[in-house]
Amino acid sequence: MKYMLIMRATDEAFANMGNVDFNEMIETVGKYNQELIRAGVLVAAEGLADASEGVVVDHSSETPVVTDGPYGETKELFGGFYILNVSSKEEAVEWAKRSPITGPGFKTEIRRVTTIDEFPQDNEWIQKERAWREATGQL
Repeated sequence: MKYMLIMRATDEAFANMGNVDFNEMIETVGKYNQELIRAGVLVAAEGLADASEGVVVDHSSETPVVTDGPYGETKELFGGFYILNVSSKEEAVEWAKRSPITGPGFKTEIRRVTTIDEFPQDNEWIQKERAWREATGQL
């Protein structure tokens, strides 16, 4: 099963990361990533650019409204993610507990990634997506 570990931080915790030595942070995260690779569970991992570079497309009205970041009422920022292929939610939790990105204001949300097999296989669009995944080596 695949699980996404969503790395979240409050605005204050995210700002405090600027006080951490960059090379030290890269080494610490790199060691954690190496553990995931050695265990054979890492599928993908990426960090995200600062929220001030992002936009939000709000679909609440008939015409979508685009707003530049940073976002007005943000309590936590999504700063990056890992996708792990593990045997259970409990195993994903154990990996999240070992994350080197810790301290006040840091959280890891864990969500199972659904698979194409969970959708109706007789659906035309699911069949097209399955064919695309097969053609691109993603299935």
